[in-house]
Amino acid sequence: MVLIESLHVFKPVLDKVTTSPARTIEKALAKALVHSLPDPGRLTFSDAGNAAVNCNNAGVWFTEAAATTCSLEEVNYLEHPLMIPKEELLPPTPPQEKERELILLVQVTVFSCGGFVIGYRSSHAVADGTGAAQFMTVVGQLARGAEVISIIEPQWSRELMPDPSSALAPVVIAGLPDPSCAKPLEYLAVDISADQIGRLKKQYNMAYGGVRCSAFDVVVAKAWQSRTRAVGFDADTIVHLCFAMNTRALLRDMLPRGGAGFYGNSYYIMRVSATAGMVARSSVTEVVRIIQEGKRRMPAEFARWAAGEMPVDVDPYRITADYRTLLVSDWTRLGFAEVDYGWGPPVHVVPLTNLSYVATCILVRPSAHKTAGARLITQCITADRVADFHQGMLDMS
Repeated sequence: MVLIESLHVFKPVLDKVTTSPARTIEKALAKALVHSLPDPGRLTFSDAGNAAVNCNNAGVWFTEAAATTCSLEEVNYLEHPLMIPKEELLPPTPPQEKERELILLVQVTVFSCGGFVIGYRSSHAVADGTGAAQFMTVVGQLARGAEVISIIEPQWSRELMPDPSSALAPVVIAGLPDPSCAKPLEYLAVDISADQIGRLKKQYNMAYGGVRCSAFDVVVAKAWQSRTRAVGFDADTIVHLCFAMNTRALLRDMLPRGGAGFYGNSYYIMRVSATAGMVARSSVTEVVRIIQEGKRRMPAEFARWAAGEMPVDVDPYRITADYRTLLVSDWTRLGFAEVDYGWGPPVHVVPLTNLSYVATCILVRPSAHKTAGARLITQCITADRVADFHQGMLDMS
């Protein structure tokens, strides 16, 4: 129940200087919404707090803005730190609307150079990252002049998804944590080279008899370890790593066309735990092993959850502000970096963390101005420890 915020930065194109990005995207958005009934609707809530979508065609809020006094180059293409407050680049909540009921808001800000930034605020209750990126891809295709959608059309089919609340063991739907007792966390962006990632993947491959791991595995393992060391938890403290895993492949028999085109939430929060001493003292490859064991456990655990067989006090979707827990997501394969509205793909995508008291890391592709590798957007540690965490991330040994 939160609006996910992101900025998508597009360079100017010389032969499109007379074409309005805002008008182009607005028209394409209107066409795309015909195929996506929930997005122009509003969230509604039962007395028990359960959410549903009222497909009332109330519309998507679209804002056009201009930064007439500067180019994207002059603001470093919105590389961190942002030289423009994010509030100026994100669509505002209209005064006549209730924010918790909104599903999608879009703002296009055109800069003096002709480049532009799209600010999205989209309801995570309605669509996960894969679904949101799929919708943006459809908008992009229509913006480039397509009359019909040639990719797989969006599919809702939400009624076919598992509903543990209807099973014998009731499931309490998770809300957001109470920030009053949480610590404010510092924002940090870390770039990691392809060479560093490749070296760690090779070490893992050699240590475990040819078993492969992903860039996500090694970067997240390093982040979990560096954060654990920088915080200085007692050695016997249990620390947790939670990461979102796409479950579409596990639901092929339930969803039309094997789940292709489904844009609602279809992910599961996998949790792995260990003592702080183990995470801090182990090699990165050993921490990767813990993460991979969690991934292997996911299909069976998800099946138990979907069948309502989890204990009533276990809810994998309960976001926690407990400082011992790190929440991670991977944006590198969602499709945001490939969306093209006619100006080519974005130079980079900026996820914005709007819960400063929940320890988060988001893996994204690096900016086009950077060498290949990965970028980790973090808000996971207090200001007094952020330098130690950053130093640990730079040492990718």
